[in-house]
Amino acid sequence: MGFAADLKRLCDAAGDKAEHVVRNAALDLGGQMIDRSPVDTGRFKSNWMTGIGVMDAGTTSTYDANGEQARRKLVAEVAGWKPGQTIWIVNSLPYAYRLEHGWSEQAPAGMVRLAVQNYAEAVAKAARELK
Repeated sequence: MGFAADLKRLCDAAGDKAEHVVRNAALDLGGQMIDRSPVDTGRFKSNWMTGIGVMDAGTTSTYDANGEQARRKLVAEVAGWKPGQTIWIVNSLPYAYRLEHGWSEQAPAGMVRLAVQNYAEAVAKAARELK
């Protein structure tokens, strides 16, 4: 079984509590990616797209240096997540790969890799919020 199937089993067993943990961990990790994104014009930061069940590979031509547009989409999409669905948080701009791999002095260690390293802590933090 894969990660999504294991997560679905966990959610089925724990009910609403597990759903809360998954949603909050996704919001935390997505927020980390947005916050760590380097800013020149704000276009990269505004192009973090969230999809539930399917990857949203679209892009936007807006410029949002603080990432609020991407964060609003993240919150709205994650609110509709159901157990068994994949949460996709992607940036499809052509230079996203280069930024992730050190092209920017503002984010030399990337954004996604750092968020993934914090996955266990994000899940633990979301679980602690239930207590």
